[in-house]
Amino acid sequence: MQLRRRFFPLIAALVAPIIALSLAVPAGAAAYPPASDALATNATELPDAPTPQSSSSSSSSSTSSSTQSQPQPDSQQTEHEKAEQQMKAQEKQRVAGIVPSFNVSYIGDAASMSASQKIRLAFRSQIDPYAFGIASIVAGIGEAKDDDPGFGWGPTGYFERAGAAYLDAFDGAMIGNGFLPALLHQDPRYFRMGHGTFHRRFFYALSTSFICKHDHTGKWEPNYSNVGGNIASGAISNLYYSNGTGVVHTFTDGLTVTAEGTFGGVLQEFWPDISRKLFHKDPTNGRDAQMREQDREKKLGVQQQNTQAPADQDAKPPQQ
Repeated sequence: MQLRRRFFPLIAALVAPIIALSLAVPAGAAAYPPASDALATNATELPDAPTPQSSSSSSSSSTSSSTQSQPQPDSQQTEHEKAEQQMKAQEKQRVAGIVPSFNVSYIGDAASMSASQKIRLAFRSQIDPYAFGIASIVAGIGEAKDDDPGFGWGPTGYFERAGAAYLDAFDGAMIGNGFLPALLHQDPRYFRMGHGTFHRRFFYALSTSFICKHDHTGKWEPNYSNVGGNIASGAISNLYYSNGTGVVHTFTDGLTVTAEGTFGGVLQEFWPDISRKLFHKDPTNGRDAQMREQDREKKLGVQQQNTQAPADQDAKPPQQ
């Protein structure tokens, strides 16, 4: 079966859940009821007279009713709104103005995203022109090397290779950064450290392909979503690659893609440092400077404590 005969049902099966997903719109606050005309007339005619008990009771009842009619602030709704604002800021982030950094957070304690927000962010990254450009480049390299001869040669083979490369990335992103994080309550974002020694940051960036934060608790746990998404993408690719299929190939490719993803984490970790050095632009808007200042203050505090400790010991009188 040729690749183009399989693309359309496969794409429809993957995109249909996203299109069917609808976002709940919070209801607006209830309006206050209008004041009584009779009370307004009495207030105008007798400005200095004491307020009658019945009017006071009526006004108090009206105020109480108005207060009760207003919806109480919902902590989850506030969290959702905060995550929405942070997500919009993330969608403006790019490395060198080209490579999307939509899944990178410069805020260590960023608000947890809802299931729909995770899926939307994953989908947004895969409809970016960069995703189609990378697929085109990969297809050109495969055409030149004559990888996967089942695709053929010429324009037909090139577009089939481009479609396969795009589906590989699309499947991995939607499953590993969207659907599985929504089901497992894991945060798919890369939380940039931005401070500390080079070695600490480097190994932290490598580790984030295999560990992630749990929603709301913020505790680190195995990144089942990322690894599982890459393996699932490898399994789906068996449908449109003519060679190199099977269970072993699926798991090998999935783990290989996971390992390759560590280099993306390293790039996202150190790109702001490179940008400030070469282009004098700070993508973090001063957050790195704040974290470095906090680290400096902590070190000074520890040094002061260590300096005061021996002094206190010398000040003690010798025991008789």
